[in-house]
Amino acid sequence: MSNHSNSMNRRTFLRQSGAVAALSALGLPALAGSTQQPKFKMGLQLYTVRDPMAADPMRTLQRIARIGYEDLETFGFDAEQVRYYGFPARKFKEILNDQSLTTTSGHYDLFRYLKTPLPDLQAYVNKCIEGALALDQEYITWPWLEPESRDIDSFKTLAERLNVIGEQIRKAGLDLAYHNHDFEFIDHDGQSGYDILIRDTDPDLVKLQLDLFWSTHSSPRSAHELFQQQPGRFVMWHIKDMNKQDRNLYTELGNGRIDFTKIMPDASLAGLKYYYVEQGDHFAVDPMQSIATSAAYVKKYLE
Repeated sequence: MSNHSNSMNRRTFLRQSGAVAALSALGLPALAGSTQQPKFKMGLQLYTVRDPMAADPMRTLQRIARIGYEDLETFGFDAEQVRYYGFPARKFKEILNDQSLTTTSGHYDLFRYLKTPLPDLQAYVNKCIEGALALDQEYITWPWLEPESRDIDSFKTLAERLNVIGEQIRKAGLDLAYHNHDFEFIDHDGQSGYDILIRDTDPDLVKLQLDLFWSTHSSPRSAHELFQQQPGRFVMWHIKDMNKQDRNLYTELGNGRIDFTKIMPDASLAGLKYYYVEQGDHFAVDPMQSIATSAAYVKKYLE
């Protein structure tokens, strides 16, 4: 068995053990049978708390852990020094360990290299791999496209580059994923960027991280229909709610119009491994209160 397989088995054991611990923390019995236990760690995309993290990362991580989050997706990376939030990668990993937190994915600035010479992108990817391995992440995620890179030709270039770096990342024992917003679903004479990505990228090399806010907002297909189109490929989700009065605004989970209880049963169809609560802005009070409100919703309805 490969080292990667051993690592995956260890992570599966830890995730299942963490589920039992989560039940205990909530005062609920850990009943026999996997269907009675939370299947996933409660994850948080750190973009949500970018301001608190910038002001005091140590205290912010302590508060995140106390709220009940177990897993994180990083946002922001100093490739030159291989640092996260001002800390060398290995030191940041120690800080996470001290709070019993893991990080399974990171959003990296791969989009900055879409139109540069390919070796520049590959050199940056090597830095991402170094950081991700130090943090014990499983996924390096491409999170964005600049406005000038959203035409059909750019999506074709993107698909080609995703395949190339997907193979590079796979050789390092990690996986690549692509994260959507709204612009991937814009119709360009009968085709969209997302159509191109699904059609022209290798499912074994390029996984998909579905942002459920943006797919609900802009995709002509429901999340269920997307999962049916590419079963097993949507390994990560962003769980982010939509304001009831203004569908262009975010809100705390449970305060909006998206019923995640109707999407979560598709976890197996999608191939879901990790989800991350996210709220990019429009906080009712402040980011920390918002992630606490959303955590309460997750614990009540999604575990």
